Amino acid sequence: MGTLDQVVRLGAVAAVIGADGLGLIGGTFDLVFGVVAVVLLLTSLTATCPDFMPVGLATWPRHR
Repeated sequence: MGTLDQVVRLGAVAAVIGADGLGLIGGTFDLVFGVVAVVLLLTSLTATCPDFMPVGLATWPRHR
């Protein structure tokens, strides 16, 4: 996973946390966005995305 991909994912996590903190989301949406934020956070911190593996997608530059 490339650096830009990680930064975008962390930005999405920050947006969900901010929206929740400001009370902009609640109820079921809060739960759904919270789960998505946790998944994005984990994939960003580990620099892997299980969805990319089966299709052979990569967002990092390949070194030769």
